[in-house]
Amino acid sequence: MNFIKTAIEGPVIIEPKVFYDHRGYFFESFSLREFEANVQKINFVQDNESFSAERGVIRALHFQKGEAAQAKLIRVVQGRVLDVAVDIRPESPTYGKYVSVELSAENKRMFFIPRGFAHGYLVLEDNTIFQYKCDNYYAPEMEGTYRWNDPVLAIDWGIDPKEVILSARDAEAPAFPSSADIL
Repeated sequence: MNFIKTAIEGPVIIEPKVFYDHRGYFFESFSLREFEANVQKINFVQDNESFSAERGVIRALHFQKGEAAQAKLIRVVQGRVLDVAVDIRPESPTYGKYVSVELSAENKRMFFIPRGFAHGYLVLEDNTIFQYKCDNYYAPEMEGTYRWNDPVLAIDWGIDPKEVILSARDAEAPAFPSSADIL
């Protein structure tokens, strides 16, 4: 596996070694030994899967607060997404900055997002299946969200806002705080 650091300390893009032959392909999608040697010690406890029927769905920007914070290892098994991680660590010099990466069934890249980041993604193809591992259990009472198109964050989603499909919760998400009083 190839582990690629991003412009923000913490998130890592992971490119697996894919072996192709006349039957198809094989790759190791996760190795605890390699992950801990190249990224950090981790104990994933929950796997999640999301299906989006249409291009233009945005699921963003979500996070878990305090002791319920989650690190995530993300991959796309069908389709394509633009995946975004926003630094919400109050003490971080990159607070409020984001990093994004395209994940697809074709490129087989994975994206590790550590605790202390809000996460979201834009579905780039119909019928996309998105999977991720979490190192902490989901706690609905500790969930937070920020507006996907917050002007302070200025995320370049690469889509006309008229084409965006949101849940009611994401459509009503609060603005990103200009001060670091979120966690």
